[in-house]
Amino acid sequence: MLSKVRSITIWGIEGFPIEVEVDIARGIPGISVVGLPDQAVKESRDRIKPAIKNSGYEFPNRKIVINLAPADIKKEGSYFDLPISIGILSALGYIPKDTLSNYYIVGELALNGDVRPVKGILPMVLKLKEDGCDKIILPDENKFEGGVVEGVEIYPVKTLNEASSFLKGDTQIKPFKVNFNDLFEEKDKYSVDFKEVKDQKYVKRAVEIAVSGFHNILMFGSPGAGKSMIASRIPTILPPLTLTESLEITKIHSVAGILKTPIVIERPFRSPHHTISDIALIGGGTIPKPGEISLSHNGVLFLDELPEFKRNVLEALRQPLENGNVSVSRAKGRVDFPARFLFVAAMNPCPCGWYGDIHHTCNCTLSQILKYRKKISGPLLDRIDIHIEVTTVPADVLIEDREEESSEEIRNRVVKARQIQRERFKNKGIYFNAYMNSQQIKKYCIIEKEGEEILRETMRKVNFSARSYDKIRKVARTIADLDASEIINASHISEAIGYRNTDLDIL
Repeated sequence: MLSKVRSITIWGIEGFPIEVEVDIARGIPGISVVGLPDQAVKESRDRIKPAIKNSGYEFPNRKIVINLAPADIKKEGSYFDLPISIGILSALGYIPKDTLSNYYIVGELALNGDVRPVKGILPMVLKLKEDGCDKIILPDENKFEGGVVEGVEIYPVKTLNEASSFLKGDTQIKPFKVNFNDLFEEKDKYSVDFKEVKDQKYVKRAVEIAVSGFHNILMFGSPGAGKSMIASRIPTILPPLTLTESLEITKIHSVAGILKTPIVIERPFRSPHHTISDIALIGGGTIPKPGEISLSHNGVLFLDELPEFKRNVLEALRQPLENGNVSVSRAKGRVDFPARFLFVAAMNPCPCGWYGDIHHTCNCTLSQILKYRKKISGPLLDRIDIHIEVTTVPADVLIEDREEESSEEIRNRVVKARQIQRERFKNKGIYFNAYMNSQQIKKYCIIEKEGEEILRETMRKVNFSARSYDKIRKVARTIADLDASEIINASHISEAIGYRNTDLDIL
């Protein structure tokens, strides 16, 4: 007795269709699962038998062989509990075999037959839509996540019995749909705002430029100056998520198992601890999973106390910062994860933190300061477009009750600057000034004569790298966009140079 059930799993952040073949024959009673299953899949044998029995069916005292095809792809997780059980019931004649070809089935089973949610539903459903498949049976708790995809009929089930009755035609289940207006009505309601940040107008200006052109930014200054406070408010001035961006983020968070809402409606803000490993940051594992940089996709990755991170962890950031994605290679193949994030970092100027502070004495020697800063390599520092010092705000300014500029006001300017970039790079494959290549820099970063002289003179005096030279022009282009200027003038160039010609670079 043979039956076949269509199911789907996850490879990277993409859905991968799987065919579950169930054969029941005479022989020594038992269940064997083949087709490169991991331990979680193998353990499904111990969940399926009591689930079928507790659902009121008689479990066959025969040899059961389950094949997950294609057999050369590693299978993991509990996705196949429900399709395997349906396959066994179909092989026993409880469910008509001809109805199984109409649906994809996925879900974990409890011992009493309840269907539990699984990770990665959204990329699975998106893959089915891409392949032209329009029906899937999935856990009831995953219905909102799956229902955001138009063009695929979602049939949520709570128990094995409900799934079986539906496939037999005894029970009717209406396809589930999601109302997007309900999902997005709470969009962009943040609990923090830039108006809570006293003074720091130069830092706010640097952050506004960074967000407008998607330029990486490093803030350095004494403890308590406000670096973390400013960083945590950066998402409040980012433009609202588009539906496409929202689905991209939701796919990644779904696979990682951290999805708390049917769809992500706010830009991610990830701030991992400095003890994080390179795999946890970049992604990886036997079956590759997304790391923090991918969980920050279309949002912000904030690394506080940057020199405290392990050197190999920081160096692993180089490729993602340049390319906007990360490739993880394993014996079974390569997985590409999106990683287009705004990189925000913060650090103290020295080991004690008080170098240059007018209210505290720094006891660090020059060699100690240099050793501390050398923890951040030159190539990584080169990939950070904007370096800005955050100074301590005087007590009288903190106490003073004055109105500061709100996040909404800053965001309005950011949105206008980004609109200029979208028009500029239409059909060019990029969206921000930070991602311009050499040819695009030459074409779009036209500098007036006085600005050229300032830049040339600075290059003669300061030993900037070729990458730093390009970064200055990209940042200047963004500053000009904020001024709605086609030409980059001397003031734009001077301000852009100021964000790299810092004490941090010279040391």
